[in-house]
Amino acid sequence: MPTNKRNINLYDTLQTWCREWQPDCSFDGGTVEDFRRWQAAFRRHYRRCLGAFPQKVPLNPVVVETVDKGDYVREKVLFDSAWGVTVPAYILTPKGITPGEKRPGILAAHGHGNGKDDICGVTREKGDENAIRTVEALNYEYAVEAVQRGYIVIAPDWCPFGERRPPAWWCRAGRDPCNITDLAFQYFGRPLLTQSIWDGMRAVDVLCERPNVDKRRLGVIGLSQGGTMATHLLINDPRLKVGVVSGYLSTVRGDALNARGKGNTCGAQHVPGLLLHGDIPDMLGLACPKPVLFEIGKQETCFHYPDMMRAYRHLRRIYKAAGALDRIAADVHPHDHRWSGRKAWKWLEKWL
Repeated sequence: MPTNKRNINLYDTLQTWCREWQPDCSFDGGTVEDFRRWQAAFRRHYRRCLGAFPQKVPLNPVVVETVDKGDYVREKVLFDSAWGVTVPAYILTPKGITPGEKRPGILAAHGHGNGKDDICGVTREKGDENAIRTVEALNYEYAVEAVQRGYIVIAPDWCPFGERRPPAWWCRAGRDPCNITDLAFQYFGRPLLTQSIWDGMRAVDVLCERPNVDKRRLGVIGLSQGGTMATHLLINDPRLKVGVVSGYLSTVRGDALNARGKGNTCGAQHVPGLLLHGDIPDMLGLACPKPVLFEIGKQETCFHYPDMMRAYRHLRRIYKAAGALDRIAADVHPHDHRWSGRKAWKWLEKWL
């Protein structure tokens, strides 16, 4: 490494690494051939970082609750994604579907908070005023808006949120369940994110089993960690044709680990070894040429607007080299960390 500085404090070590330890596979090309060679190489690195996905087991889906919401029906379903792993999810189905009609499907990915309840209107039904204020501040009920726009929606709980959150006593006071659960899963050789990606792909399996879902017209949307999950599902599931990634496009190297980001990392979103090879915008380049809209808030406090725009410009270079510049777009909105929706629904209509 080029530096001769002696770092005793580990924060200083990380800052030195972020500045001077260059990734070996970040995109730096301009032609279609450059793009193809890079994407194949980076995909290999990415898959090694995540490790092996679990083996498939029968889904065994069971509907355990059905609620009539007037213009749509909300079902709670349990399905098995892997050995020893059961996932709870809501399926929202609009009324008025005619016999034989098929509707496009959406996987709605929640972020931090109360899991699927927040985006499916259940948090509002429970009546906690503080939780409702948070939902409203984040403009968070996009699963409800999707079904009201005619999509059939599935919204699973990710690890470790909603009904899948481990007991508070197990995590000990003041410790982050995302980090603790990720460390525990890695004792079994599986990053927590890898489990969530697999759960998401199995949720798509459940959605595709619905007779009124058009399996050729599937998309994914999500804010914050929901944007993380939308990213990884677009990369890994070829059935998902289009995505809206809100409040996630950024960099780990340029913001999350520095003085502004203050260690803005999370065990539920951790890709072990990513910075050896590239960063978040490179990772998103694995979804290219799928159409993806990015929501970026000018007043972001979770991330940093200048860093988000640098990441977006890097990703545009990837899409340009691939000849797919018409398939990437941004909604740069004037708010903090939240779902915008100003361009999202037209984007989904265009590509689905």
